[in-house]
Amino acid sequence: MINDFLTLGIRQELNNYLRESGITKPTPIQERAIPVLMAGKDLVAEAQTGTGKTFAFLLPVVEAIDVKKHYVQALILTPTRELALQIAKEAKKLADILGITVLAVYGGHALQPQINRLKEKPQLVIGTPGRLLDHLRRKTLIIAGVSRLVLDEADQMLHMGFLDEVETIIRQTPDNRQTMLFSATIPPQIRRLAARYMKKPADIRLQTQNVTLDEIRQIVVETTQEEKLDKLSALIDEFRPYLAMVFCHTKERVGAVALALAQRGYEVDEVHGNLSQNKRERVMQRFRDAKIQILVVTDIAARGLDIEGVTHIFNYDIPHDVESYIHRIGRTGRAGETGTAVTFVIPQEMKYLRKIEQGIRSSIKKQKLKKGTDLSSLDDVTEVPEPAASSRSERAERPVNKPGGAKSGRPYKSKTGGKGASSGHSRSGEKPAGRIRSARKRSG
Repeated sequence: MINDFLTLGIRQELNNYLRESGITKPTPIQERAIPVLMAGKDLVAEAQTGTGKTFAFLLPVVEAIDVKKHYVQALILTPTRELALQIAKEAKKLADILGITVLAVYGGHALQPQINRLKEKPQLVIGTPGRLLDHLRRKTLIIAGVSRLVLDEADQMLHMGFLDEVETIIRQTPDNRQTMLFSATIPPQIRRLAARYMKKPADIRLQTQNVTLDEIRQIVVETTQEEKLDKLSALIDEFRPYLAMVFCHTKERVGAVALALAQRGYEVDEVHGNLSQNKRERVMQRFRDAKIQILVVTDIAARGLDIEGVTHIFNYDIPHDVESYIHRIGRTGRAGETGTAVTFVIPQEMKYLRKIEQGIRSSIKKQKLKKGTDLSSLDDVTEVPEPAASSRSERAERPVNKPGGAKSGRPYKSKTGGKGASSGHSRSGEKPAGRIRSARKRSG
């Protein structure tokens, strides 16, 4: 077992930063990928979100950049602007140590500020395929000098229809570049992409169950569509999450669930594709700062979100494949902390549950919530009743479950309505940025 990054060839300054940040030992993907990439070889890595894959490619990339050469030397492609921003945030921390310039380019923001920044000749560019291609066509971005190319979450770029754009971008980079491809799954189209554009790549695969099962308690709650919201509320009251994410299939469902929870008095907001980038970033910052307790999201909107302190995941709508399931619950149980993932399933969706269980090679404990008794023994029984309503003062006195088992002093917002639900404000006094606000105004 390798105990530090120096052994992998990472320089002392970066190793010191990682240690100061609490990253003392490489994860399995870092331990296996970094030596391959430091040797200049191409790599195809099958690894889920939450495995440490970002540093697995970022560390070798920044190590390879020559600070004396002022042009784009490394290019990282991501499926979403959220992931581009997240990677850029981590990259800048490393780059500042070495004097490297970093720029993120993505849609949803004006072109001209990005063009102005590109004129400053950044050495590492991170971006989404559509916006990168836009800059290439305008000749505001030149990638003829790229020596390191990263395709992160390649399967998602495929699913989102970006493969043609990705190939167009790849063809504008030099043939002698080093290419790194990271993906939660490697479908045939991605294999063919690798065969066309990579040179005898090393192949690394991490076992799925190592990612999902070690630190995450998984629960399935059997329900009906009509009872789902009440059961979600009951579990939120019982678990008292520090930060929770609720996943829905569509932005319409996200808006409806977020509004319903807000009307019950929870501190909640939403993220989906219809939000402007500024509103999205504002919501995300409030969630990171724990000013809101619950974030209701779609799969696409949550891509690339890396938020510390998420203690609970609720799959309001069950994912239809194991990859989406793993991605969702991978938002919790990070960095050695434990997490809880609850999946609601209605009778006609049992086929999706079976597919997930086959994919993770494990049977998930099923629960049925009935009205009338306590939920505290949720781990230990097969059928558990929904809790009787407790008073607002009783709920407010109970501590919130923080990561690592610590209890938060932050008051818990009970589902009794109150100013937050009636005025269009959260208890922090800030207006929700998404659909909740406008829906409340119409209903008022």
